[in-house]
Amino acid sequence: MKANPILLQKKYCRVVEIFAKLQGITLDAALEFFYCSEVYQLIRDGVSDMHSMSDAYLAEELKLEYKAKYNNTHN
Repeated sequence: MKANPILLQKKYCRVVEIFAKLQGITLDAALEFFYCSEVYQLIRDGVSDMHSMSDAYLAEELKLEYKAKYNNTHN
């Protein structure tokens, strides 16, 4: 199921803001990571109704993805 594009944009903003705070990174860095993330692709494509998950849950998923990618590139 696909969500309303305007509502999705607002959700993206909230998720990115929470993610930036969790990671202690700038909003610009968080936004750049978000739009390259698997989480974004799943939400955008309507997979498993990811858009209906809470903002905090999605931010945590981004955090896990960020840590996995960061650790794999810096080991």
